[in-house]
Amino acid sequence: MKIEWLGHACFLVTGAKGTRVITDPYATGEKIMYQPVNAAADVVLVSHGHFDHNNVAAVQGKPEVVTEAGKHRVAGLDILGVQAFHDGEQGQQRGKDVIYTFSVDGIRLCHLGDLGHPLSDAQVKEIGAVDVLFIPVGGFYTLDVAQANELCNTLKPKVVIPMHYKTSKLGLPIATVDEFLAKRTQVRRVKGSSVELVPGKLPAQTETVVLEPAR
Repeated sequence: MKIEWLGHACFLVTGAKGTRVITDPYATGEKIMYQPVNAAADVVLVSHGHFDHNNVAAVQGKPEVVTEAGKHRVAGLDILGVQAFHDGEQGQQRGKDVIYTFSVDGIRLCHLGDLGHPLSDAQVKEIGAVDVLFIPVGGFYTLDVAQANELCNTLKPKVVIPMHYKTSKLGLPIATVDEFLAKRTQVRRVKGSSVELVPGKLPAQTETVVLEPAR
């Protein structure tokens, strides 16, 4: 399985048989200066309706789009959407957020979207086992660093991939990845935008993998 970071909270996950999943495609503009998504997919997962996460029109092909919590069978994949919120006040500030979990090549992935609060025990149970965790770490709109690290400790993924943080191509008032990384013990910075993961060969202890945006 190949994971490519297109930028912000947008990833392209490609399975060994060619199935492609894109998460939270962004719209470019004054604040989002990554290149347009402009990639093809079979499935698009949208965690919520904000412009930097819901630009489905930018995705090529004829993808099936998932935008809601619940169980979904799409393009041969079993996808679970867990209802959460974009803030710590039950969505009163920024609305709802859907956490998506799905398996590709026997590897269980979890994309938190713009999660803005610690998870309840019920939500953790619903999510279940996680191999790869895509987690927002920039704060302000989402989890802060302490909350992000605590959630990593709770879910115990094999691989943590930080997202939704300040870069030279992002004008939102959020933090860089550095503060989050300062609290991580095993960090691997990849020279490039993608990483390949093989079932049965994931790290024995949680590893934080930092990608460079492709666009």
